[in-house]
Amino acid sequence: MAERYFAAWAACDAAAIARLHSADTMFWTHLGAEPVVGRDAVREAFEGIFARFPGFSFETYRVRYGSNHWVLDWALLSGGARFDCLDVVEVGSDGLVTRKDTFIDAVQMQAALSAGEH
Repeated sequence: MAERYFAAWAACDAAAIARLHSADTMFWTHLGAEPVVGRDAVREAFEGIFARFPGFSFETYRVRYGSNHWVLDWALLSGGARFDCLDVVEVGSDGLVTRKDTFIDAVQMQAALSAGEH
């Protein structure tokens, strides 16, 4: 499941990512905004990420797997912008993502965006 999920992100395909989420999924970036709930809301949030960061790609530092989750240590890349993130992704018994929490290095992100790199 994780490999399909990573491939959908690499393709910047918000619809494909959302299809891998449960109907009542939750996504939260932990940057002061409330989490979004539901497959359609999550798809829209991911579309917003791809619009905000043209040429979105990522570099994986490491992935740790558990019985019903994974933790992804990664960097977001977009143009000259680069900042570190950490995802905690929970998967239900049906194999679909039920929750995705993304923790962003806000200092790195602000520095990258303030520097006009993006």
